[in-house]
Amino acid sequence: MSLLRRIEQGQGGSSNTPQQPQTGQGSGGGGGVSNVQARRVNAPITAPQAGTYFDLKTRVQNRLLAELDPSMDISKLDEVRRTIQELFEQILSEENIVLSRPERVRLFEQIAAEILGLGPLQPLLEDDTITEVMVNGAKNIYVERKGKIHRVPVTFESNEHVMRIIDRIVAPLGRRIDEASPYVDARLQDGSRVNAVIPPISLVGPTLTIRKFSRNPITVDQIIQFGSITAESVQFLKACVESRLNVIISGGTGSGKTTLLNILSSFIPGDERIITIENAAELQLRQEHVVTLESRPPNIEGRGEITIRDLVINSLRMRPERIIVGECRGGETLDMLQAMNTGHDGSMTTAHSNSPRDTLARIETMCLMAGMDLPIRAIREQISSAVDLIVHQSRMRDGTRKVTHITEVTGMEGDVITMTDLFVFEQTAIENGKVIGRLRPTGLRPKFMDKIESSGIHLPPSIFGIGERRRY
Repeated sequence: MSLLRRIEQGQGGSSNTPQQPQTGQGSGGGGGVSNVQARRVNAPITAPQAGTYFDLKTRVQNRLLAELDPSMDISKLDEVRRTIQELFEQILSEENIVLSRPERVRLFEQIAAEILGLGPLQPLLEDDTITEVMVNGAKNIYVERKGKIHRVPVTFESNEHVMRIIDRIVAPLGRRIDEASPYVDARLQDGSRVNAVIPPISLVGPTLTIRKFSRNPITVDQIIQFGSITAESVQFLKACVESRLNVIISGGTGSGKTTLLNILSSFIPGDERIITIENAAELQLRQEHVVTLESRPPNIEGRGEITIRDLVINSLRMRPERIIVGECRGGETLDMLQAMNTGHDGSMTTAHSNSPRDTLARIETMCLMAGMDLPIRAIREQISSAVDLIVHQSRMRDGTRKVTHITEVTGMEGDVITMTDLFVFEQTAIENGKVIGRLRPTGLRPKFMDKIESSGIHLPPSIFGIGERRRY
């Protein structure tokens, strides 16, 4: 993509005219809506941009855009950044603009972020301590650090400024956001997951939620060091993946399901063909033979939609050895279960739930969303024969993420799916607001151990707490 095309997507409509103060109203809002919006905006949006600094930034930025070579390759960031800096210094000199060194650096970084990055959000995205960025309108920006949410002293110039950044994110992916389609899922170039919602759906102005992912994927050693899981349970899960058991990773929003799915998928042997299916591609598999499929929303005419369910059905014709669905949310769950039951062992997915038992109830509900008139017992039989293991993860009150249950799905008793907890997190104390505890084995040996051993993997009984005295 040429530099001019990229700039037009991000800067569309910018001019020297100062922006009017925004109040977060969506288009078409009547007096009643305006009152609701006024109550919902936490901080009144003032207009500091009308001052000298904003005028200077706008003037320098517009002249810089006019003088840049449109044919420059924006993928060569270092080269483009040097060119921008040279022009920036030249413009300041020609217009006799005198700034202190900190002011000069600040002005240049803001202009460079507008042209090459995502404006005010760029420094937050480059901060490795931040895991999530949340924009609630132009003037309210929050971040998550170490599982806790904090407000940051960063703002956009206006709601129009937020909209330009949203357009910059979704346009290269062929997606759109407007009044007819006021929310969208997308991703950044580094794989970070993005959700955007605009008025009239959002009453506080355009909102943007960016789930960042580490530039270097989190490793097994790191999650053990973080206390999210124990070395013994990782050894057990590794054996389950290698012996082609079907695994569902469950948990609440932000509990670390995708991170754990990335880690477990790293245990898949490198000589197997893996098909990944996601709404916004974010899995970071390191194997060589991986085919990544991504769903597609409908176009402006309401046509061309490709759903997760469509992709799951199509993947069965692609000779997969493993199917990994980033998240099951609806009717595709039934197709995923059928795939697990028809020779595609070792498949994995994630689901939102509060506990392993709730996960089964959610799967039942999502299967019913497929629109087939199936009796509940038939669905439960599908689940009990397809799913071998549920790994449940939670975000604790101190912000840490921990695996709280590793549970085997053992079969059916009457109309009830039976389950056995193999590992359960035991909280022992809270010290200085930090949750203290450990994922402990229950002393029960899973029924599928013969399948693991037939794969040539032999786990010591001590992994399951067999033959050891429990310490309290």
